[in-house]
Order: sequence, then structure tokens, then C-alpha cells
Amino acid sequence: MPFFQTKEQEEMIKQLDSVIKNFSKRSQELDETGAFPFKNIEELKQAGYSKLTLPREYGGRGGSLYDYLLSQERIARECGPTALSIGWHLGIVLNLSEKNTWKPEPLRELFQEVSKGALINSAASEPQTGSPTRGGRPATTAVKHGKEWIINGRKNYTSMAPVLDYFLVSAWVPEEETIGWFLIHRDVPGVSIDETWDMISMQGTGSHDLVLENVAVEDKHFVEKQTGIKKGEGWLLHIPACYIGIAAAARDYAIDFAKTHSPNSLPGPIRDLPNVQRTIGEIEIQLKQARHFLYSVAEKWENPDKRDFLKTDLAAVKFSVTNAAITIVDKAMRVVGAKSLQRNNPMQRYYRDVRAGLHNPPMDDAVITLAAKSVLYDEK
Repeated sequence: MPFFQTKEQEEMIKQLDSVIKNFSKRSQELDETGAFPFKNIEELKQAGYSKLTLPREYGGRGGSLYDYLLSQERIARECGPTALSIGWHLGIVLNLSEKNTWKPEPLRELFQEVSKGALINSAASEPQTGSPTRGGRPATTAVKHGKEWIINGRKNYTSMAPVLDYFLVSAWVPEEETIGWFLIHRDVPGVSIDETWDMISMQGTGSHDLVLENVAVEDKHFVEKQTGIKKGEGWLLHIPACYIGIAAAARDYAIDFAKTHSPNSLPGPIRDLPNVQRTIGEIEIQLKQARHFLYSVAEKWENPDKRDFLKTDLAAVKFSVTNAAITIVDKAMRVVGAKSLQRNNPMQRYYRDVRAGLHNPPMDDAVITLAAKSVLYDEK
């Protein structure tokens, strides 16, 4: 069931379909070789997809969160790693547009580069601190030297590293005793990529380590300071959108298999079996529940007056939808049976890729605690 709100969104997805038509065919080879989907990202850029969430005044499409999620889910049905990779870039651009907390000059410079095809991702996770959502202080440091900041450190999980043009890097600023964010171009001396990414899940995201050795950054590119107030961020819904897209691909495969697989012990295909019908029915219900939750919260986010009240809902969507995606893939594999474990079968790839969602922020335990505290300690 499409979740289009407008004819324009429906047309947007039709246009996207023509761009991503070869992604699924490439997915198996990319997974087996551990390669990065260079062609996929380039084709998306050439089609202008990297400018989906860029404001119109900079030559972008000015796409909403809802537009973004519809598109991300669709790409993930063809190639999960490609969707998750480009999703970080689009989400950061959307988030910067919505928050508008940077000074005008660096924001304008970045958006002008994005309009020319530049790609950006944040670099916040570190081997010593784990996910930044846990509150650890970065080991990466930024020390003032004249009119510049000298940055040293190592970041891991830098998705889309092979093609990124800009990194939004978190660092501890000793003289101000705060965490700062610095915009760093790939070509600045001292910036390098250590190709460490070697996973059985989402291998194609190219989430290598970013290494920073005495990197000099202009003061104007010290773009943001972390505050103690943590608000919900709608753009992070691209994470559950990606994983429910992978689950939908598994669902499609299982349905096609049920319609066509006919062992000689049966008079017809296995779709006639009650147990298969039950499993497919459960998949359909879970998929509908997950997508309704995802898109209803996204719709609420479009109203700026409601955003301050959506922090728990946003986290709950990630928890619920990602876990539903894992369950859907598992049930789809039960329909397909042992064939789903064959290396040339996409189901085993869906199974591995969808589990990566457990390790994207926010983590399950943090979401559950947040939900509990929102009612146990609510102020009236």
C-alpha cells in the first residue's frame, strides 16, 4: 500500500524507479565482493537525488521529511546499503535546513557545494566512546592555534567514506570544555580514510575510519557547539525507513515464492497451505503496522509546532519499525525454507543487512528507558 500524500510524491517515486532499476541486480555482486556501490551513488547524483532535501533557493528540490522517507524506503527495497549511505547525506542537509543554527556563511558555502553534487556525512562515533548517543566525550580534540583549529583523532563508522566530500566532525574543545562540530573537506591536508569496514551486514556502506592528523580548520568552520538539550530529530527516521524497505523486499520475495513454488507432494503452489497463509498474513499485518507508525509520525513532524513533543515517538518508531523489519525477514525466510540460506539467494542478504538496524541509534535499551521515564517522571 503506497503512503503517498500527493500526486507529486507518486510521480517522484515513479521517476526514482527508473533511476534505481539496476540496483537490485548489482546487490549480490556488491555483497560478495564487499565493494562500495559507486555506480548506484553516481546514478543517484546524476538524477539529482542528492539534492532532494536541499532548499530550493540553492537549486535543490526542497523535499520534506515525508518525501525523503518515501524515497529512502523505495531505494532500500533494491539495495539497503545504498539507501542507508545516501540517507545520511540527505538527512544532514534536511536537519541543517530545519534547525538553521549555523552562521550564514558556512551554511551557504556548504549548500552551494551540495548543489554542485558534494556529499556530506557526520563523523561522531569513535572506538573509545562507542555511539555518541551514549554521551561519551570524544577522544578527538580541537585545539586553537592562531586563527585555526588543529584537530587530531580517529572516527569509525563513517558511512559512504569512499565518496564523501565533507565530514561534519565532533571533537572535544579543551579550552571551552565543550564538544564542537567542525566542517572539514576531504582534501584538507591530514585527512585520510583507513579502510577498516569489514562486516557481514551492510558491507556496501563503506563505513571506514576517518583519520585526522593535525588537520587545520578555519575558525568559521567551527560550525556548532553541543548543548545540553537533546531534542528529537526527524531526519533520523531514515534509519527505520531503510530497514522496513529491506523487509518489504523480503516480503515480496516470499510472496512470489509462495505463488510459484509447487513441490510434487502438493496439487498446487504452497500458497494454498494454511501455515503459509498464516505466516504471510502475519507479515502483512506487521508491515502495515510498522509503515503506519513511521509515516504518521513523519506527518506530525511536518508541523513545526509539534516537533518538541515528538522525541519519544521518534525513538519509538526506530525501535518498533526496526524490530518489526527483523521479524518480517525471519518469517519470510520460513516461507522460503532452506533455499533462503543459499548464497545466491537474496533472502540471506536481507537477513544479514536488516540486523544492522539494531546497532544504529537510538539503541533499543535507550528507547525503552526513554519511554518509561516519559510517563514515570512526566511533569504535569
